[in-house]
Amino acid sequence: MAAQRAYTTHPLVLRRVTVRRVEEVTPRMRRVVLGGEDLAAFTRDGIDHPGFAAPGFDDHIKLILAADGDVRAALPAQLPHGIEWTPAEHRLTRDYTPRRVDLDAGELHLDFVVHGDGPAESWSAAAREGDELWFVGPKSSLRLPERLDWIQLVGDETALPAIGRFLDERPLDVPAHVLVTVPDDAARQELALRDGDTVTWVLAEPGDAAALESAVRALPVPAGEGYVWAAAESRALLPVRRYIQRERKLSKDRVNITGYWHREEPAAPEAAASADAAPAPGIPSPLPWLAARAALQLGVVDAVADTPGLSPGALATRLGVPGPGIAVLLPLLAAYDVVVDGDGGGGGLRLGAAGEELLDDHEREEYTGHEADLLLALAHLAPALRDGTSPWRLASGATLHDTVADDAERYGELVEECEQLVFLLTGLTADPLWEGVKTCLLTGPGSASMAAALDDAGRRPRLRIAEEGAPAEVLRGHVPAPDRIDWTGGPADVAVAAKALAYRTDEEAVRLLTRLAAWTGTAVLVEASRPDGLSPHAAEAALHAFTATGGPLRDSAALAVLAERSGWRVERTVALGWGAEATVLRRA
Repeated sequence: MAAQRAYTTHPLVLRRVTVRRVEEVTPRMRRVVLGGEDLAAFTRDGIDHPGFAAPGFDDHIKLILAADGDVRAALPAQLPHGIEWTPAEHRLTRDYTPRRVDLDAGELHLDFVVHGDGPAESWSAAAREGDELWFVGPKSSLRLPERLDWIQLVGDETALPAIGRFLDERPLDVPAHVLVTVPDDAARQELALRDGDTVTWVLAEPGDAAALESAVRALPVPAGEGYVWAAAESRALLPVRRYIQRERKLSKDRVNITGYWHREEPAAPEAAASADAAPAPGIPSPLPWLAARAALQLGVVDAVADTPGLSPGALATRLGVPGPGIAVLLPLLAAYDVVVDGDGGGGGLRLGAAGEELLDDHEREEYTGHEADLLLALAHLAPALRDGTSPWRLASGATLHDTVADDAERYGELVEECEQLVFLLTGLTADPLWEGVKTCLLTGPGSASMAAALDDAGRRPRLRIAEEGAPAEVLRGHVPAPDRIDWTGGPADVAVAAKALAYRTDEEAVRLLTRLAAWTGTAVLVEASRPDGLSPHAAEAALHAFTATGGPLRDSAALAVLAERSGWRVERTVALGWGAEATVLRRA
């Protein structure tokens, strides 16, 4: 059986509110109380939108600000279902947790840490009654496990709004054990504690990883089934995450650790002076990336994290790598702050700041996961462009589709990449095409997200999943209620190919669409048709698509050509937001 899905999704709506009052919670926390008609159900530009809902204690809304003060130009476009982040050079966004939601009073409370220098804190410092604020979200709410004996809530002062809301609203009727690091006693708040709860306040500078880890390790571990929720500075949480997952061995469905903010390290004076004397080239060297990849693949990062103080020789012996090879790699890793070599002073090897970041699973995927392999395939970019094929095929000898069909781990990465898709599918699940649909055929790594979106929308057709081999085994662990799904292809009222074309060449895409035409008269293609205007890496999307398929990112016109070649005609497209579209096909 698949584990319970961890999140409930919500429609993405752009809302405008105004400041009603500003309160000082503590000398380090300012509360801005907001209100407005957009918190209730409303209509804008002829589109009806539901009322604001943020049922989760750690929900996040995205505040929209502008570096040049022109907030209206920074706003995303509102779709009938969802939003589209159009390009906006001066847009600034920050995520905040609602401290309190009082829909009867039409109010939303946001708490801002004072003494910061970010755009949101600056806005709150200047906020006056009547000032407007635009926001989007939340896109989802955390689902806590139903049967628990206790919960630990860990964080720095930025986590206090979520912790305070949990204690006020009690989504779980179990003892809560709270740990908060604060820079001084003035940051302490009154919390709604009950019998059986505990609270530990620790004085530490913001972002102090050692203090946070030490405090978490000192917490007693209660008996029974528990859950750990933690939020603080992202790098300070890395050793906490490692301790919780590797030493306490809590499963992923019993842990939620989120970096709420990221501390920028000031450049050392010597480094700044060196940079002034010799400007860095415009195109960065790939050496740091390649060295970090090697360190992860060899196990250097994990070995040094597990046993700080190892000598280079002892590290080579543990990893089974010849000493000369380690001797070549370690100076590079030290130069990039992956490791710090204190052996000359008797300290041995320990992780540097960059090495600590590589302990995070999401961070290391950038060096060892599917996207990393796509990046390495770009070494064949020039011959691929010349020969009209994909860099992936030249690098591996097979198409990406053929590769993932036999590789469960790689297909699993595609499925995980598609998990965000569930937040964009409201427009598709609300479409009239579902009226009378009794059977739905799913294919592609986004199938699990599509199944979850149908479930959220209350649409429950009989599902068939047309994946075989490794992809089918991967999807079994991700779709809700896999025992109620038919795991074979076959006739259906409608078929949805969810990100199924993104890793197929044009010829492979035509074969898939032709196969679907034999099973159904209506098909939907869910694909990213243009770069996401909010992502800082949007310009790289077309190159990633070319690396995988040998062609550019497919827009609506390109999908229409593939459909026509396969015996389909395009009936319409449904904008989903974030550059994604659903293309509805009818059999020609």
